[in-house]
Order: sequence, then C-alpha cells, then structure tokens
Amino acid sequence: MTDAANAPEDPGGTDSGGTETSAGSARPILVLQKLRRIFECFTLDEPELGLREIVNRTGLPPSTCQRLVQNLVSEGFLSKDGDVYRIGLGMVRWAAPGTYGLDLVKLAGPVLEELRDAAGETSFLQVRDGPHRTIVSLSEVRNVVIRRFMVGMVMPLHVGSAGKVFLAHDPDAWRDAIDSGLRSPEDNRVVSLEDLQREVAEVREAGYSATFEERAAGAGSLSAPVFDMAGTIAAAVGIGAPIQRFTEADAERIAPLVISAAKRLSASIGYRE
Repeated sequence: MTDAANAPEDPGGTDSGGTETSAGSARPILVLQKLRRIFECFTLDEPELGLREIVNRTGLPPSTCQRLVQNLVSEGFLSKDGDVYRIGLGMVRWAAPGTYGLDLVKLAGPVLEELRDAAGETSFLQVRDGPHRTIVSLSEVRNVVIRRFMVGMVMPLHVGSAGKVFLAHDPDAWRDAIDSGLRSPEDNRVVSLEDLQREVAEVREAGYSATFEERAAGAGSLSAPVFDMAGTIAAAVGIGAPIQRFTEADAERIAPLVISAAKRLSASIGYRE
C-alpha cells in the first residue's frame, strides 16, 4: 500500500488525499499531514522562513506548497512580511483556549491577578516542553511602559528566570537544554555550562530566580517554582518588567510576593511542604 505521505499529487491541483483512508486505518487525512509538515518547519531558532525554504524542508511539490502556504496566510494560520512567513498570531490566539482545559491554568488566574496587583508588574505562568518553556497564562499590568508578553510565547530554558527555575528543579530539563544547544538568543553566543550550573545552584538555594536582560534587551523577570502533589515541578510563576522598573532592589521587594504566589498555587494542586 502506498504511504499517504508519499502519495502522488493530483494533476488537477487539488489534494487527492483530502478524504480519509479506510475506517480501520490510523493514517491522518493527507492534507493535514502536509499542513503539519509546513508548521513543523518553523522553530524557535528559525521563526521566519522563505517559501523556498519551506518547500525544501517539507519536500512538497512547489506548486502544492505555495498553494497551501497562501491558504494558511489567508486564514490567519501563517503571517507574511515581505518574502518571509511565520506562525500567525491568529494561530496563537486560537490555541490559547486549549490551555484553559488545564486545572493548573484555571487555578492560576486569581493568583496571577493578585501577584500582578501586589508587584505592579505583569505576572505569568509557564510550563516546560522539552528544551523550551511556554507562557500558558498571564495577567497584564496596566502601565504605559510594559514588557509585552502573550499566551503561547515560547522561550529557551537556559536564559531567563523561569527557565532557570525549571533547570534548578527538573533533572530532565538539563538534558533537553544541553541537547538543544546553549546559545543566547540575544547575541547568539554560547552560554557557559559552568556559569549556568553555578547560577542554577544559586536559584535552587534561594528559591527563586531573577534575571536582567538575558533573553531580551531592556527586560527582566523573576520566577519561582510551582510543585505538584508528588513534589515535582509543574510550572513556574513569575513577573516580567522593563528594567526601568526592575532593578536588583526591586527584585528583593518582589521576590517574597512571587514565592508566596508560587506556594499558594502549589498548595492548590496538592503540594505539601
């Protein structure tokens, strides 16, 4: 039987795989396979790609790839800027409601609002996925000067406060981060493993992480771990702010607030110290 992913294209220009295979088959619809191959071309390291790069990476016929990409742009799944494409904000917005099926996200809402009001800065909840961390909930501060975050934002583990919190409490996070490569997204320099290990040890001892302009210029953040009933780190809760309002002195003031929020959220999902 011909593999659906390698089936020939319909010469008329429409996908011959637009219908499902036999009822007993677990193969997905062919057109969805093609769309997935397009989406998987985009990564944190390469969020923007030209059409030729997408064609090369998917292995799809150029005419088919171009047609699908154009359709994805028109429907908001991809966005286009000049000759490059990236995952569309519509895609992020549509994906966000899926996180609200998570009990942790529901429980975090009031905690994040209280933290935002107490700290005077945008608060967030992040979870780990391999070598990355993703914002799954946030409560934005109403301020003229803010550091913009959004649900669905994906960031590496080895830079930023939340990433170091995961590294401090999750041995698997170390393996994933190292395998992915310890490069700084700010200047593409390689982060020293020895320095990172020292910093993470300090985070583990302090109970929180505060970082300044590690992931992006002009931004700082402070995060603390959220543990589940088994004592395993489930998430990181924290705040992000422009460095005009977030100095080391501010970190000392805000740290107890973030730690308290993390402890309340941990207790709400069954953790007992």
